[in-house]
Amino acid sequence: MSVSSRHENATWLSGGLRRIRPAEIRIHKMQREYYLNLAAEGLRMPIGADLILHEKSDPQACRLNGEWLGEILVETARKFRTPLAFPLMDLRIEKEWLLREFGIAQERIDTYHFQDGLTQADVEKVRNMLNSEPTSAMKASLTAISHVAHTDNLVPVGMCIGPFSLMTKLIDDPITAVFLASLDATEKEAVSVFSALELGTLLICKWIELQIAAGAKAICVCEPAYNTVYISPNQFKANPQLLDDLVIRYNNRMRDVMRKHDVDLIFHDCGALTEEIIASCNKLDPAILSLGSPSDMTLAAKFTQPQTVLFGNLPSKKFYSDNEMTQEQVRQQSRLLIKQMATAGHPFILATECDVLSVPGCEQTIMKKVMAMLDA
Repeated sequence: MSVSSRHENATWLSGGLRRIRPAEIRIHKMQREYYLNLAAEGLRMPIGADLILHEKSDPQACRLNGEWLGEILVETARKFRTPLAFPLMDLRIEKEWLLREFGIAQERIDTYHFQDGLTQADVEKVRNMLNSEPTSAMKASLTAISHVAHTDNLVPVGMCIGPFSLMTKLIDDPITAVFLASLDATEKEAVSVFSALELGTLLICKWIELQIAAGAKAICVCEPAYNTVYISPNQFKANPQLLDDLVIRYNNRMRDVMRKHDVDLIFHDCGALTEEIIASCNKLDPAILSLGSPSDMTLAAKFTQPQTVLFGNLPSKKFYSDNEMTQEQVRQQSRLLIKQMATAGHPFILATECDVLSVPGCEQTIMKKVMAMLDA
């Protein structure tokens, strides 16, 4: 599927690809002030589409039906009182697309790694597959974005994994491989790391373009592996260029695609971060920087440029159990975060640390805590 300009928008429907005429599309260029105003107005929200998805009788069928999925994204935004219509945080999409082209069976995708590493030849193979047909999950996501784009007062947000995080899902023992890459780029493991980063960036940039063509006005890039597990403070101290070489330069290429189309970057990193990692995110100039509960938001404010809204970071992974976190504790932490960020004087949207996943048997408990966050 070719992608030209936003004025030749496209979406996958049940009958195949349909070109949408320019007059059908609500074109608007997002401005940074929009997100700053949302923060000033006190927006608070979860990333919660998975909760609404699992209220349906057949979540898997909804996941693969673009019209149904689009309706779920609209319902999610309305229920949680936010104009930002985040999609499902499905970080399998790019790996599934890649491995299908490499002939890997569907049931092996989640656990599959390239045992012999990746090479420049694999990069060229990916370069040649970029116009291949999207997977069923991709088609559904594109149709869902288009559905949101044709809904009043909602901002359709796209979603993708970051190149560094995708790399960790493709090769064996990525921690050791990244360590070797920090020492010698000619090592076989290092070659595999950089090949995975390159082919991942090509793949993700194409996925971003497809989502923009479907109507996305912002893209949430998820780089949860960009953390101290994979890049330790000692590694960075020994090689200050490491963060740029392994993470920022590849994400900047994705950022350039978004800038070309006047689409905003939402950068999500829910891992354990250092001050240097947080500061490095400024090089991407995100409209929103979404951080996980391991990060101190008031400290993050000191290293984040004032035009970037900080977003987070209630420990929503604990919402499933009252033993982990009660409703009252959610309210208390919500109020505390709001107060602390007001004191810090940095634009802030109270949100969950990551997507809030539905847990069987805990659905009502989780939902009550999400609503407690909204009403605190």
